[in-house]
Amino acid sequence: MKYLVALLALATNFCHAAVPGFDISHYQGTVDFKSAYSSGARFVIIKATEGTTYQDPNFSKNYNGATSAGLIRGAYHFAQPASSSGSAQAQYFVAHGGGWSGDGITLPGMLDIEYGATSTCYGLGTSAMVSWITSFVNEYHALTSRWPMIYTTNDWWVTCTGNSKAFSGNSPLVLARYSSSVGTIPGGWPYQTIWQFNDAYTYGGDSDSFNGAFSSLQKLATG
Repeated sequence: MKYLVALLALATNFCHAAVPGFDISHYQGTVDFKSAYSSGARFVIIKATEGTTYQDPNFSKNYNGATSAGLIRGAYHFAQPASSSGSAQAQYFVAHGGGWSGDGITLPGMLDIEYGATSTCYGLGTSAMVSWITSFVNEYHALTSRWPMIYTTNDWWVTCTGNSKAFSGNSPLVLARYSSSVGTIPGGWPYQTIWQFNDAYTYGGDSDSFNGAFSSLQKLATG
């Protein structure tokens, strides 16, 4: 019922095309990719790495399962700005599943930057945080030729970057807000590319919606 309510909210709030999808990590356990595809999902974003020491143990299994089911798929990196530089974490991400290829079914990698377990902004001021993100984004682009997507919330972005507009021209926004509407778009982005709208996707993980037609999702994958 919760998922059906969320879908109705999507229908109400999007007056144009939207493509269902989801995101996962090993915490979801077994994911039913084939049923997700049959239900209408067309993309999934899969956790690959965190910091420079952690690899999600289910990444390869999930990535292969998504591919077999016919989903457009990509990887994400959970940022740990207090532990190492943005460029070092981008290198680690690309080396362990976060790369990109122009095969038509691979999304650019996603930087997941949000609340930390012990410190909201990881001990960094707003200018230092913007510098860290810049280091990650630029290194990822140098390694893959693509600008990474950035996942965040409005509150975190305003609090920890001072609502920086430095990335709105290149990196697509993946906005998390568990509500019936997208809400405020931070950082000068004109819109969200993907909206994560709840954490209870029927077939595993969090529910996402791509803001556009399937052809636009394909364009994001192909570059």
